[in-house]
Amino acid sequence: MLEQERKEIDAIDEELVRLFARRMAVVERVAKVKQQAGLPVFQPEREQQVIARRMAQAPEALRGYTAGLFTSLMDLSRDYQRAQLKRETPLEQTLRAAMQEEKTLPASPVVACLGVEGAFSQLAALEMFPGAQCRFCPSFSEVARAVQTGEAQFGVLPVENSAAGSITENYDLLTQHRFYIAKATAVEIEQCLLGVPGARLEEIKTVLSHKQGLMQTADFIRSIGAAPVERSNTAVAAQEVAARGDRTQAAVASRQAAKLYGLTVLRHGIQSSEINRTRFVAISPSLYIPHNAGKISVVFSLPHVTGSLYRTLARFSYEGLNLTKIESRPIPGKNFEYFFFLDFEGNLRKEETLRMLCGFAEETERFAFLGNYEETLARDVTAP
Repeated sequence: MLEQERKEIDAIDEELVRLFARRMAVVERVAKVKQQAGLPVFQPEREQQVIARRMAQAPEALRGYTAGLFTSLMDLSRDYQRAQLKRETPLEQTLRAAMQEEKTLPASPVVACLGVEGAFSQLAALEMFPGAQCRFCPSFSEVARAVQTGEAQFGVLPVENSAAGSITENYDLLTQHRFYIAKATAVEIEQCLLGVPGARLEEIKTVLSHKQGLMQTADFIRSIGAAPVERSNTAVAAQEVAARGDRTQAAVASRQAAKLYGLTVLRHGIQSSEINRTRFVAISPSLYIPHNAGKISVVFSLPHVTGSLYRTLARFSYEGLNLTKIESRPIPGKNFEYFFFLDFEGNLRKEETLRMLCGFAEETERFAFLGNYEETLARDVTAP
């Protein structure tokens, strides 16, 4: 019985494929008419009318499914029209020009990063730019300002931790400034408890660190009965503990910070998660698209229309592109409206990926291309 039903489905599917090919042939002719008339590919009112008519024709129990089917057909049809027209948008022209220029990252740039010597941001900067001249800043906003004013060629910002989650303030900085992501790295973070020489673990009453460091080691700090105290940076916390010389104070920071400031590692590997990585990005006012780029980042907003986010994410599936991150942040001055940050694997030198991205940009309310860049996994950066 089941075999018979499957045979009938197969026959219907074969007919659907023939009808789909016939429909796309008409779509191609429509694209040429639009080109001659100077009409845009995306005509949302027309699409909504078509979907509404098809829903009305469907049995009541299938109307929602019918809407899904024809919504997908509309998305595929638009992409196919753009492929036939080969009409370059301003974004496409910018991206093609950057790929043709093939600028290479400088070997020894000035790189702004948070904190003082020994900070994890410095480790990330040196992983991405081994000859970097680090310019230390007291806050993430100052890192962005240094890049904006030209005091630094690049800035290093952490954007997410595998255990503690996203660093939302830095996503906000990416929307406030017109920066590109030039490179990224995921750093293996080993958090250590650092005390003054001679201090014992049972003496520790307060633990200083950046809020991310405190979040990543909250279970350990709680287990020793100490009070967490927030500081602007892990290395700044280590520097302060060393300067005070108080045996009851400790810092959560790297082993490098212990060596730099003459502290003792009371306990290493105190992070709650066995796998503890922080992803850092290098921001720049200049656009670099290297040949070995493997990650693409964009930010956009969507209209308050049912299914808009679903349709956005579905098109990546059509192209076989793997989404690696989606993050939402409130749009300043708007009630319950959001920017979406999206990371996916891809290289814009692949024509299909470039076409999809540029078509996607045309259909969103606000869109910014953040970069197509190389991302590495830093190893042994916490070794003594």
